[in-house]
Amino acid sequence: MKYIALILLVWFSTNQAGQDIYVCKNATVSIYSKAPIEDIEAKTDKGTSVFNAATSELAFSVPIRSLKFDKALMQEHFNENYMESDKYPQASFKGKLAQTPDVTKDGVYPVMASGIFEVHGVKQSRTIPGKLTVSGGAISLSSEFIVACKDHKIEIPTLVFHNIAETIKVQVNATYSPYK
Repeated sequence: MKYIALILLVWFSTNQAGQDIYVCKNATVSIYSKAPIEDIEAKTDKGTSVFNAATSELAFSVPIRSLKFDKALMQEHFNENYMESDKYPQASFKGKLAQTPDVTKDGVYPVMASGIFEVHGVKQSRTIPGKLTVSGGAISLSSEFIVACKDHKIEIPTLVFHNIAETIKVQVNATYSPYK
């Protein structure tokens, strides 16, 4: 995990030597899929993120195995049969906000991030909506979006096709601290 954070920080390295760089080491990511037989839900607080307010660059990384389910068997199937977590251990996003609000002024700002979203080894260009909140100098970012399993070559066996939804709702929340 520390290596991923280091890679993200290096990726953002600029001549500013850390100015306007914000990090989050405990971003929460939850997934939800409504299915006829049983809903699928999991959550983690092991996401890492870096935000460069000067350049609008943004990066997220989430260890797939850190997603925790209520049922151990569901977690095992998710990691071994669908996500192949040993082969594809991370989900990530690297991109840029279309517009960066003034992070020195309190407010709630709708934002759009465009970049490369990678899940299950498949990279996809995505534009993802979000909300950047500045309050008392603290910066947080939240987003909710849909991921289609077929877009990332996540195969659902025909035997359980009716039990598992073809799309998954992803929610992300990150609170940033200035990088020192």
